[in-house]
Amino acid sequence: MLKDNGGIAKTADFAAAGIKNYDVAALCKEGFIMRIRRGVYQIPDSDQITEEQLLRELLPQGIVCVESALFHYGYSDFVPRAWSVAVPRTASRAVGNMGEFPIKAYYIQKEYFSIGKVVENFNGVKLPVYDRERTICDCFKYRGKIDNETFNKALNAYAADDRKNLANLSCYAKKMKLYTKVMNVMGVLLSG
Repeated sequence: MLKDNGGIAKTADFAAAGIKNYDVAALCKEGFIMRIRRGVYQIPDSDQITEEQLLRELLPQGIVCVESALFHYGYSDFVPRAWSVAVPRTASRAVGNMGEFPIKAYYIQKEYFSIGKVVENFNGVKLPVYDRERTICDCFKYRGKIDNETFNKALNAYAADDRKNLANLSCYAKKMKLYTKVMNVMGVLLSG
């Protein structure tokens, strides 16, 4: 079961397979499995579990966003200390259960949550992430949480990116009620 699950299993995975909590505890005690954190286990001799794998398993509804997405797309050279992850507003308990995991949660309204969601490869692990255009819209939405240098560098990098999709940028900005802000700034960058 652990091998089929990317080397990680949660207590719920064991329960679904008919393995009781006391059996899981016994497997840990005997050294067959190793507890990574509360409710999460791995095979003892397996390679170290990566943050990407833990993020996928512990917060499956999360979407990589803002600072982490900027770094992923090369719009920022600053490696974030914590994973920026968008979660539904109902996921505060799941975020709280992340324990020591370095996470910066962005609680997103239901109607905006899926806009621009794609799946990309993060060091061999497929994770949901907001696409380039949604990430730029989020830069405007969370302007107060992003420093000026990161904000300006991200917008300039997006303007120079051959893979940008201005139709999607416009569409997302309208849906997120950011159209005027986004188009005023991006219009200047793109015409220059």
